[in-house]
Amino acid sequence: MSMSIKVLMNDGRELRLRITGETHTTLQLFRSRLNESPNVEYANFFQKHPDLDEPELYVRAVKGKKAEKVFRDLCSGISKEFSGLKL
Repeated sequence: MSMSIKVLMNDGRELRLRITGETHTTLQLFRSRLNESPNVEYANFFQKHPDLDEPELYVRAVKGKKAEKVFRDLCSGISKEFSGLKL
């Protein structure tokens, strides 16, 4: 499964992404996992209008960390976690 992501801002410690075709469930998973990370100062998602606008995810890493790497590492961990799922 792949996800369409557009990078709106990638400025070292800060990252803002527009994630196409995803719901609050996916964004909530990212937000909660990012905020649990010691490498993240703040993470949240925003959606102006639920029917008209795609959600955006914002991440601000702690000093000395790059938000893009933190997000990529998180995605890799989630992917590994779900790949072991047996139904």
